[in-house]
Amino acid sequence: MIDLHTHTVFSDGELIPAELVRRAEVIGYKALCMTDHADESNIYFIVENVLRFVKKHGHFYDINIMAGVELTHIAPPLIAEMVGKARDAGAQVVVMHGETPVEPVAPGTNLAAIEAGVDVLAHPGLITDEETALAAEKGVALEITTRGGHSYTNGHVAAMARKHGAKLVVNNDAHAPRDLVGATLRRTIALGAGMTVEEYRRTEANAWEIVQKCMR
Repeated sequence: MIDLHTHTVFSDGELIPAELVRRAEVIGYKALCMTDHADESNIYFIVENVLRFVKKHGHFYDINIMAGVELTHIAPPLIAEMVGKARDAGAQVVVMHGETPVEPVAPGTNLAAIEAGVDVLAHPGLITDEETALAAEKGVALEITTRGGHSYTNGHVAAMARKHGAKLVVNNDAHAPRDLVGATLRRTIALGAGMTVEEYRRTEANAWEIVQKCMR
């Protein structure tokens, strides 16, 4: 199992990085990225601190860990600039907080994030044909999420990805220990969204491609 979207106390998560990583390791995850909510005010603080933990402590776990950010509620015209700042700061994975149906995310966020080349577009809600086709073209992974609320549109996201050949990944968007679901529930949520077993297996391969890029 691989999770590219989790949160620590550096935003609204309940766990410090060490405990989050240890809990994920025990459950059976093989790779995990910490992607705290970021905007102009805190992006350097988050990346600097989490990346320092990854570099100094990462070798002591039987799990690949990475430092990233989830750019959250950024005005669409500023998204490309913020993606650049995240990468310049050292973020290994850049996730964009997509147009979930349960938060007032600005319209145009999905498209701007895909155009900017984020690694993962999280919980993209009722993503359009145009956006999904562009995600497929640019290699942006769309998220199937295990998190309540955000998961309301998982079925739509899975169907659109199949229609246009876009990549999917399965993430927890974990904020607390209970959010780190095990292998059985992850699979059930994916299949419940209408994915086939083979499509679900492919999500792990898609996530592993992103992990490998970070390890280079």
